Order: sequence, then C-alpha cells, then structure tokens
Amino acid sequence: MFRIGFGTDVHRLVAGRKLFLGGVEIPFEKGLLGHSDADVLIHAICDALLGAAALGDIGKHFPDTSSDFAGIDSKILLRKTTDLLRTAGYTVVNVDATICVQRPKLAPFIEQMRHTLAPLMDIAVDCMSVKATTTEKLGFEGREEGISAHAVALISSR
Repeated sequence: MFRIGFGTDVHRLVAGRKLFLGGVEIPFEKGLLGHSDADVLIHAICDALLGAAALGDIGKHFPDTSSDFAGIDSKILLRKTTDLLRTAGYTVVNVDATICVQRPKLAPFIEQMRHTLAPLMDIAVDCMSVKATTTEKLGFEGREEGISAHAVALISSR
C-alpha cells in the first residue's frame, strides 16, 4: 500500500542566526528564527512524512514548548520521524521538495542537501529531490523576510 503526504513550513529571516536548509549550513547574513535550528526544508519533509502515515504533524511529536527540542539540529528530527514511520510499519519511497527563497541562491548547495537528507530517511539519493525557486520578489519570501518550503512524500507499508 502506498500513501502520499504533503508538508509545508515557514520561518522568518533574522540577523544573528545561522542559516540551515536541508541539513546544510548556508553562508548568508541572516538565519531562520525558530525553537530548533529552524530548517524549513527538513520541517516540511517531516510534516509530509508524518501526514502520509496519518501520524499528526511535527508540532505533535517535537513541540516548540519542550526544552528537549530547543536549538536541536533538525536532522535529528528527520531521523526520529523516519523511526516513527518504521515503527508504524512504513518505509519512505521518495520525497520531492521545494524551497521558496529570493536570496541566497541555493543551486550550489542542492546536491549536498540531497546527499545529507537521503540517508536520514534510508532512501537512495535519486529518491530525494530538492528544488529552489524565487518568488520574483513577491510576498514575504521576495521581500527577504522569510523562507518557506513545501514537500511531498510517498511512503509504503512493509
């Protein structure tokens, strides 16, 4: 049996924080504000996976009210999400994700993101798609106020 899930996340860009996307530190003058490292791409992927398995969302499993997750590396959250799916009898088939950001340009980091994310979900790199797009200077992403990410995941029962 196959199941599909969709996830989305948004975080504000602020000075004084490092920028992490897809588990990769991106050189930039701003970073994303959040309880964890605020990696919007990983958070969207976690929500897509959890949604596909009907296990709720990232906030249910890793609440921002818990000190256990303060400043946590989102790669840990993705690994824990994959473990939750495995416990529920599912495996990840593939993930397709898009980051919406005006700046910085992410093309030089896409392959590193794919190679970082795929092993965390126990999938081949060619089963992890990451894309980046601008919003043509429209909306909060275009004004460089924040970054959003969207992901679709396909999972299967074992």
